[in-house]
Amino acid sequence: MAIAPRAHETPHGDGPSAAGEQVCLLVDDPLFSRHEPPAYHPERPERLVAARAAVARAPARWQPVPARDATREELGRVHDPRFLDRLGSLAGQVGYIDPDTYVGADSVAAAVRAAGTLIAMVDALAAGPLAKGVALLRPPGHHARAAQAMGFCLLNSIAIAAAHARASGFERVAIVDWDVHHGNGTQEIFLTEPSVLYVSTHQYPFYPGTGAVEETGDADGRGYTVNVPLGAGGGDAIYRGAFERVILPVLEGFAPDLVLVSAGFDASARDPLAEMALGPDAFGWMARELARVADASARGRMALVLEGGYDLVALEAGLTSAIAGMLGDAADIGRDVDHPEVASAAKVAGRAWAVA
Repeated sequence: MAIAPRAHETPHGDGPSAAGEQVCLLVDDPLFSRHEPPAYHPERPERLVAARAAVARAPARWQPVPARDATREELGRVHDPRFLDRLGSLAGQVGYIDPDTYVGADSVAAAVRAAGTLIAMVDALAAGPLAKGVALLRPPGHHARAAQAMGFCLLNSIAIAAAHARASGFERVAIVDWDVHHGNGTQEIFLTEPSVLYVSTHQYPFYPGTGAVEETGDADGRGYTVNVPLGAGGGDAIYRGAFERVILPVLEGFAPDLVLVSAGFDASARDPLAEMALGPDAFGWMARELARVADASARGRMALVLEGGYDLVALEAGLTSAIAGMLGDAADIGRDVDHPEVASAAKVAGRAWAVA
């Protein structure tokens, strides 16, 4: 697969505010807090309290994106109509779709609002002049398949937004997923699509069981799925190695004109649902490097989209760091480019991309 990088484009930049802060787009809505579980659940409204605290601490001035619901046509670009009918029938109900995934009285409405307002952010990024954004979405989305809600997720918001971006004129959209769990739904939705690159690093083997290094896409999309599965205990240096040796070279070769990040913070060492060992600085470093790619080929257009992260302290610290990194302020972290799992992923990715 030979895709030449685009000629350099001048980034929009975020533009300084009167106080010298960068101005960024923000997706948030009170409805997201009303996605409430029937009983205690790790995917709980308090997560947004932590995420909003991170936004408040960030060195940015925020321009809210007006909230709106996704249309049936927009949802239908990635979701099966029969699934949408079934999900719609759950509006107002309280209970469990599966042992992990619940609906409360406002959950379906929150999911539709999350997808629609993320689409509105994509439109705002396309129109400019602001080029960076953060979306505080609940419920999360990257496990939702075309015809199945699962893994705490009802609708796949980031996939819906990427499909909208393509329909509205973006040529190449990159989705980078650093959540600790593999985004099986996002991968599956774009498995045969060469205009949407899906790149994921995640704990493996782990829920949901997908994301092996050999999963590289099908048909015309072969090579446009890149997985870097990592064993439990991976820390900052291994993640940096994965980015420097695999993820960043692939992204640079693809030259996206929009970068969307499935920004989960459950690879933190504090997270109760996983076994990785990232500190807050890792999220800032990864965001800084992704922003560098966005600045080079996408006129700076990039959005952090909240997925997982279930320790509230780690979520706030990780998102604070990621926002600062996206805006160019990140500490360096350790580096291990020779880790065997990174080397394995580089070998597979090297069949399609110029990965060393």
